[in-house]
Amino acid sequence: MHILQVIVYAIMQGITELFPISSVGHAVILPYLFNWKQFSESDVFLPFVVMLHLGTGVALLLYFLKDWVRLIASLFIRSRRRERRQLFLIIVATIPAAILGKVFEHKLQALFPSALSASIFLIVNGLILFAADRMRRRRKATRDLSELSYGRSFIIGVVQTFALIPGFSRSGITMTAGLASGMSYEDSARFSFLLATPVILGAAVLEVPKLLHHGSAQMIHDGLIGGVVSGIVAILATAFLMRYFRTSEVRALRPFGWYCIIVGVVVCVMAATHLHF
Repeated sequence: MHILQVIVYAIMQGITELFPISSVGHAVILPYLFNWKQFSESDVFLPFVVMLHLGTGVALLLYFLKDWVRLIASLFIRSRRRERRQLFLIIVATIPAAILGKVFEHKLQALFPSALSASIFLIVNGLILFAADRMRRRRKATRDLSELSYGRSFIIGVVQTFALIPGFSRSGITMTAGLASGMSYEDSARFSFLLATPVILGAAVLEVPKLLHHGSAQMIHDGLIGGVVSGIVAILATAFLMRYFRTSEVRALRPFGWYCIIVGVVVCVMAATHLHF
């Protein structure tokens, strides 16, 4: 794999895993656009993507490290009921994501493996983001994260599994569910990123031993470089998004919605006419 491909994939992963524009969808679309199918269809592609996800997960853990320390410490400090409840909300939402993800991940991605299907679902993802903005304008934020019910937290965990379909965004779908539950953009984003951390890290940690056992030295080298680059980009993306959602009151998701629709339409046309860059 050429170093340029490693860097391009890593930057893409670091941005699209946090931005509500579907990292899995872009992982399917990118090889099609640049005619990199020889690599994307090889045996080394999945382990390489796992390393990129590991880098993203570590970046999220580092960015929210103080939050995680407070959340875990609340288990031992009686007075921190608010943080303890937030931790339990994350655990409740993680359970369906972990179970359904394990059962349906490969099945769903095998059903929709093409750039055409990914671009169609990317358009749908964009429409969902527009709907979330419209819903947010009509309904003011009425609760923060600690006031979220366990039932709604479980539902957010369930809808997160839609991100297994290339084109649907993990952060986009969970933020939409958070907004529907009455949270603000900032709280919805924070819960989405906190929820993504154990899911991404857990999935990556399960696959990394396979990479180390079966992977070549070159594959591991490329994966390490990609993981580091992806992690650095992910930290920058998270910092930008948290600031962005903190200062945006309405229509915060609209720019991402337009991006998904425009890219989806362009790729649809290219796929229908068999065009490449």
